[in-house]
Amino acid sequence: MKKLINDPRAVVGETLEGFGLAHRDLVEVHLDPAYITRAGGAVPGKVGVVSGGGSGHEPLHAGYVGQGMLDAAVPGAVFTSPTPDQIIPATQAADGGAGVVHIVKNYTGDVLNFETAAELCAAEGIDVRTVLVNDDVAVEDSLYTAGRRGVAGTVLVEKMAGAAAERGDSLDAVEAIGRRVVQNVRSMGLALAPCTVPHVGKPSFELGDDEIEIGVGIHGEPGRRRAGLEPADALTDHLLEPVLDDLGLASGERALLVVNGMGGTPLSELYIVFRRAAQLLAGRGVAVERSLVGNYVTALEMQGCSVTVLRLDDELTELWDAPVNTPALRWGV
Repeated sequence: MKKLINDPRAVVGETLEGFGLAHRDLVEVHLDPAYITRAGGAVPGKVGVVSGGGSGHEPLHAGYVGQGMLDAAVPGAVFTSPTPDQIIPATQAADGGAGVVHIVKNYTGDVLNFETAAELCAAEGIDVRTVLVNDDVAVEDSLYTAGRRGVAGTVLVEKMAGAAAERGDSLDAVEAIGRRVVQNVRSMGLALAPCTVPHVGKPSFELGDDEIEIGVGIHGEPGRRRAGLEPADALTDHLLEPVLDDLGLASGERALLVVNGMGGTPLSELYIVFRRAAQLLAGRGVAVERSLVGNYVTALEMQGCSVTVLRLDDELTELWDAPVNTPALRWGV
């Protein structure tokens, strides 16, 4: 195992220290327990937006803390859910008096721990709502969840719910925006090579030199099938067609298209995938009005990518375009 680390047991803590030093103008890092808040604290009268999950998916979630997106993020150990004793102070710190929305990826540990934290915060008088993200069309059940997994679509939910909160929407309205994005976003990914969790010290799964995993999860969970390596256009077809079929996009509709790297794939290759995906959408009469290409929800150094499509309307487009100022996303400011 070759990694730029000191002690496998100290990876998350040292990552957070470095993150806080690098982005001290945008965020404040708390280490015991570990959570990240927006610099300056909660905005009075604004709905707070909080998300979190296992580390190893950077920039998700800490990279999306800031104006127009998250008020707090909660990092667990690598590929491990954060605990209620982290989520509770993060929720308290994000509460500006108008309630808090939890955005939770659909993994069993995340769901249970955020649910426990929400109940305890409610007992203290904080109105907490939960938006569950389950955009992965690859599988219905996996090692980590009952039902579909939450993957790269999470970024879109966080961005648009965060923008709704920033413009002053009520708790009910922010929750409704989050749920609308979930209903209209789908994703699917593939792996060319596995990743290595630092404290495990060996690859999370094995692939032959000419093998890929279609539908892989962001923790390396198995997908729909293992297949032989094909050209990029064919692989993109394998990802996008199930996404579009499940979403039911029709000719004349508008979309946001995201090609997300898993951490170890060159940007040049991601643009090749985007090229083909855009061609397929155009062939179906779908207008790609917004796009995002890069590493936004990763799996350490896994080689591979995912494709995400969100059905757009005027309001969702406005929320996507709204100003955002975080370590990982910044425009309009």
